[in-house]
Amino acid sequence: MKFFLDTANIEEIKRINKLGLVDGITTNPTIIAKENREFSEIIKEICSLVDGPVSAEVIGLTTVEMVEEAREIAQWASNVVVKIPMTEAGLEAVHILTKEGIKTNVTLVFSVAQGLMAAKAGATYISPFVGRVDDIGEDGIELIQNLKQTLNNYQFETEIITASIRTINHLEKAAIAGADIATIPGSLLPKLWSHPLTDKGIEQFLQDWKKVPVSTKA
Repeated sequence: MKFFLDTANIEEIKRINKLGLVDGITTNPTIIAKENREFSEIIKEICSLVDGPVSAEVIGLTTVEMVEEAREIAQWASNVVVKIPMTEAGLEAVHILTKEGIKTNVTLVFSVAQGLMAAKAGATYISPFVGRVDDIGEDGIELIQNLKQTLNNYQFETEIITASIRTINHLEKAAIAGADIATIPGSLLPKLWSHPLTDKGIEQFLQDWKKVPVSTKA
């Protein structure tokens, strides 16, 4: 499973990138707004730091607006992926952009039907939101499983980005379900590598090491 970091914070990206865990970056207007910097400037900087795909989202709602924005965004860096909302206009935009060789990430996917349509339109990635699906009383991980099976059935090359991950359980079950990618907020990552038994084990080793005789020879 590939890990995409869901952030636009440069320092956070640099820190996690040192661990070899960053395969790509996803952003959205909410994330970008937190950084209080110009959109193109921050996306270009992120693209220079990360070798993998960096998703930048359009804000237009019509096909014409989305396509125009996407064409501009695609010029910012070779590893930019344009995020397009899952709407009728969005599907048309994806179809047009795919023909032009522009990679797309269809976001706000909440059903197998939506994911299937996005794949047929030519989306490079689809982003089902597991946390938000759970919020309405449905099973977000089951959606991932069903999407994976559907795309496999028809041999689509579209990759599934599990989005709206809120817990370790979300990540682990998405991995078991065969999701290609998980996009993870920086605040969740430390919880993934931490475990109380790990901490307890380290403390025990340190205490035991104090019992090891120290040589007094020069």
